[in-house]
Amino acid sequence: MSRSKDIGTRAESAVVAAIRPRGFPHAERRALAGEFDLGDLTGTPGICWEVKGGDKAKDAGDGQIGAWLAETERERINSGANVGVLVTQRRGVGLGNAHRWWAWLPLGHVVELGRGPEYVMPPCVFDIPVRMLLEDACLLLRSAGYGEPLEAVAP
Repeated sequence: MSRSKDIGTRAESAVVAAIRPRGFPHAERRALAGEFDLGDLTGTPGICWEVKGGDKAKDAGDGQIGAWLAETERERINSGANVGVLVTQRRGVGLGNAHRWWAWLPLGHVVELGRGPEYVMPPCVFDIPVRMLLEDACLLLRSAGYGEPLEAVAP
């Protein structure tokens, strides 16, 4: 296995381990699909996940994040998912703490998750990248009905 594939495999496995106990117990790595990639993870209906790890992810600038979000959007369309999530490894945050890695979503997806699809956002702001912790993205997704339902919170 090449070094870059090994980095990708370890990052994807870390994200699977992080999201399973956070409401996505059926998440698993997806086999490569070639030109019409469907994202890196499966078992989370309606969500397309793209995972980036290693130094390139830790040091990614705005341009690289934009390119990866565009890749995530292509894969979201290919997979027929409603939401695309880009996850990038953070410097100083190891594989065992992937729940603290960055999750990136377009602003339009965040608004739809919070308000529902009936809200119409102006096209000029739909693609603004929003960064949050992966564990917070899981909570947002679950509150919108993806994954396992949120448990009732005791008063």
